[in-house]
Amino acid sequence: MARKTATDLVILEQLTEPAGKDVVDIGCGTGALVRELSARGARVTGVEISDGQLERARAHPEAGQGRYLVGRAEQMPLDAEAVDVAVFMRALHHVPVAHHRAALGECRRILRPGGVLYVAEPLPEGDFFTLTSLVEDEREARAAAQRTLDQAGEFGLGRARTVDYEVEAEIPSVEALRRRIVGVDPERAPLFAQRADEIALAFAGLGEPVAGGGRRFRQPMRADLFARGDG
Repeated sequence: MARKTATDLVILEQLTEPAGKDVVDIGCGTGALVRELSARGARVTGVEISDGQLERARAHPEAGQGRYLVGRAEQMPLDAEAVDVAVFMRALHHVPVAHHRAALGECRRILRPGGVLYVAEPLPEGDFFTLTSLVEDEREARAAAQRTLDQAGEFGLGRARTVDYEVEAEIPSVEALRRRIVGVDPERAPLFAQRADEIALAFAGLGEPVAGGGRRFRQPMRADLFARGDG
């Protein structure tokens, strides 16, 4: 069965209804999701592992719509029962596998009664995965994230819903692809440079062309919603 095409934000809103709620975006990166949810009426905290990682988020003109804290998924800088929604948006597979279980325990700790954990993870398949795997093959990291989610019940987090969907990404050039990949992890820059010709060839052959240049790629996604159990 074909997956529905949607944006990450649409699926997140459908499953969590964040307006008017306290939300934490774990691994918030540049703060894009913090700003989007804040604009929709949520009270959002973005968490990243260092001040350096938060620099672009804090420098954004609309940074005042949310707040940003330094912390790690396995040791959150939040009080117990502080939020209604905890979010990992394409971020759980970036948490070291050894800390996955601790991260789920932290999510359970910071959720209020009735709160939910939302995890959206890219699946290791499709043209975009093939392309980005030339720089870093995250197959095992993503598989480990899914295995961890299967253990969420051990932490009082019951799976309430799973939605498979597909996002589209229009990337105008190989340089735009480089900025996207290296922006997530600057340590990828040397490998991208080393394999630039191979990446350019793959870029031209995968996905589909779009008007005005560039290519459109599809990324299969899985979103899981977990409810805090209060037993």
